[in-house]
Amino acid sequence: MVSTGLVNNIFISVNSIDRGRRALAADGKEHEGRLFYEEGISLALASFQEAQKSADCEILILSEEAFLRQELHFCHPADTITRSSLTQAIQSFGDAQRSLNVVSRPAAYQEAEATYSTTKNRIQGCPRDIFHQACAGHRTRLSNSLRTPGINMIEKAVIQQRMANMKTAVGCYIEKQKKVLARTS
Repeated sequence: MVSTGLVNNIFISVNSIDRGRRALAADGKEHEGRLFYEEGISLALASFQEAQKSADCEILILSEEAFLRQELHFCHPADTITRSSLTQAIQSFGDAQRSLNVVSRPAAYQEAEATYSTTKNRIQGCPRDIFHQACAGHRTRLSNSLRTPGINMIEKAVIQQRMANMKTAVGCYIEKQKKVLARTS
């Protein structure tokens, strides 16, 4: 299970990033804003690096979902496009969590696995289920963020780390799938 400290650091990082952005937009608060922003970005990067070191797909998914929930919390109500994207990502990770629950039950997973018969619905011999779809969709979302002009290099590093975490999550999920499918064969 994801550590309380990791989730707490993610919450603090998003709060600091938001506080920094708000201060950067206020006259006379730019220096304070830069400090909060840089502190938040650095903590976010360290948190996502810690999550990746765990090589645990549940920790990777839950840390990303926690970050997204915090971003949604601080998102301006009028920013409907961003709110919609964040909400969709959060829902996808809820679905991914359900896939993790099913893959931990071999008999149930064997039943589900039988529904992924075509090669386009498989990856490395395993079902390309909602877990894979959630991670791929989020990697696309993050990749699109990298193309936004004006994002500084440290923020890009955080986004790239988050993308790497999705790749790691898929890799460890495939290992779980292979282990379960080998047991049920």
